[in-house]
Amino acid sequence: MAASVREKQAAALKRMLNFNAPPLKTTAAEPVWKVLIYDRFGQDIISPLLAVKELRDMGITLHLLLHSDRDPIPDVPAIYFVMPTEENIDRICQDLRNQLYESYYLNFISAISRSKLEDIASAALSANAVSQVTKVFDQYLNFITLEDDMFILCNQNKELISYHAINKPDIMDTDMEAIMDTIVDSLFCFFVTLGAVPIIRCPRGNAAEMVAVKLDKKLRENLRDARNSLFTGDNMGASQFSFQRPLFVLADRNLDLATPLHHTWTYQALVHDVLDFHLNRVSMDESVGSEASPAGARPKKKNKKSYDLTASDKFWQKHKGSPFPEVAESVQEELDTYRAQEDEVKRLKSIMGLEGEDEGAISSISMSDNTAKLTSAVSSLPELLEKKRLIDLHTNVATAVLDHIKSRKLDVYFEYEEKLMSKSTLDKSLLDIISDPDAGTPEDKMRLFLIFYITALQPPSEVRLGPFPKPNPNHYLCTHQKHTRHTSVPVKYMIIFHTASPGCLWCLILSGEKDVLKVCLFQNLPVTRILDNLMEMKSNPETDDYRYFDPKMLRGSESSIPRNKNPFQEAIVFMVGGGNYIEYQNLVDYTKAKPGKKVLYGCSELFNAGQFLKQLSSLGQK
Repeated sequence: MAASVREKQAAALKRMLNFNAPPLKTTAAEPVWKVLIYDRFGQDIISPLLAVKELRDMGITLHLLLHSDRDPIPDVPAIYFVMPTEENIDRICQDLRNQLYESYYLNFISAISRSKLEDIASAALSANAVSQVTKVFDQYLNFITLEDDMFILCNQNKELISYHAINKPDIMDTDMEAIMDTIVDSLFCFFVTLGAVPIIRCPRGNAAEMVAVKLDKKLRENLRDARNSLFTGDNMGASQFSFQRPLFVLADRNLDLATPLHHTWTYQALVHDVLDFHLNRVSMDESVGSEASPAGARPKKKNKKSYDLTASDKFWQKHKGSPFPEVAESVQEELDTYRAQEDEVKRLKSIMGLEGEDEGAISSISMSDNTAKLTSAVSSLPELLEKKRLIDLHTNVATAVLDHIKSRKLDVYFEYEEKLMSKSTLDKSLLDIISDPDAGTPEDKMRLFLIFYITALQPPSEVRLGPFPKPNPNHYLCTHQKHTRHTSVPVKYMIIFHTASPGCLWCLILSGEKDVLKVCLFQNLPVTRILDNLMEMKSNPETDDYRYFDPKMLRGSESSIPRNKNPFQEAIVFMVGGGNYIEYQNLVDYTKAKPGKKVLYGCSELFNAGQFLKQLSSLGQK
């Protein structure tokens, strides 16, 4: 894993956009102008990695959705980047018949089947466009990279592989097989792009084990076919500097249900929790001023403002994992530094009597000491303006987060949940927070209560909460039964929301038996603790019975496979059933404390607490 997975996926995309040839090193040559046609899956893969300017630099004049209304551009080549679905294949065939473009470079995100390839060939033949279909490639890029060390499987149709989909009590075997195949296809693409064949470890008896078995089989089959293997020759060149294969740890979401519900305190996780943060882009309502609308007039419509929080944003890269109070201080420090630099430019211009002069006039003046300073200051203006843009961006985002913290008392929830999850002494009762009408939304209260319930030594029999804001007569939610190998004890519980009439109390009646689920946030979360055991080859009852797969060992049973006995330097942790930025940040902090170690975090979907709570609720609906 010498290069990050983000760099490798971006390089693969750039190669694809250069007609599947290595991009030219020199920028002097004029690029070939072309059109990029993608579906929603392709759009989600490209958008976190390549900005519009980068696409333009590579000759992309237009980028259009496959199923949009597109006009013919007969003298321009078209690069397609789509999933090999029936619907997409039909539309490509329609494009061929309509002679939309000069030539067609078809790139499929996952491997296309032979039957669908034949459909394209038939359409090209009937449209007399065989010579125009220049190249057809399987790209194996069916995953989304959000950070150098973080990826998710999909954003479109994510409900098909969600926690809810995997844990439905009435799920059919065929449906579960389809979900596992979808997850394995994406993970296979991930390892092809990474250029590495991992050692796979997983717990027994859950969805993570099903994924491990299928992935091991898929990797073995590809390695066995030496002529067509994707893990030989050029494909492995990028990882030749890594002398040890990576460890791949598969975990099941049921391992830890408390962390996804937790009110967090780090910048990135808070933004994801309280704002609309999606594929590295945060969208929020723009402030429209404090002017009141005239009597009888419609209230002003709030404008939506979007900001990209990317790898090029130095402030974001430095502070995304910091506690929020530190972020607020850093924004103010950056603002003070910017103002000092701006004042220095104004002061120098004032001394020289150059107020209002442009940069050209300044650079033509004879070089005195002050002039040299001023010229230096002016030449740094583009950098200064970019700094100002980032300061404004993070001022707006941090202010929006702070508004949520203050209005919902999120700091109170965070502190109390930390104590619950680390088994510390509580300074107030749960009811003190839940019954406070000013402390949070009903969702905040429910998250706190569920964490209290999951981490409690004894489940409470009944708790009465304050008035529910949206009375819904006879509303029963969330009957949920789970078994966890973590405690080796069935976890059974039933949570019933019932509001008989407006104004009555919101009651939660709980019954069940459970062993305690041990959760400790500010040490290592369960997923980090398990990774540490497996990466450092520690003997621990928690992980001693984890299964071991080595896809490179083409023969032999699991028990006879010789095992690696040295600690791993590189690892990928993957959460089946969905993950979150809290676990990601915990792994980042763990890696910082382990010099020389590299850890990637991946998940089948990325959800915040509200989205996870909805999935839990829908699982219990009758």
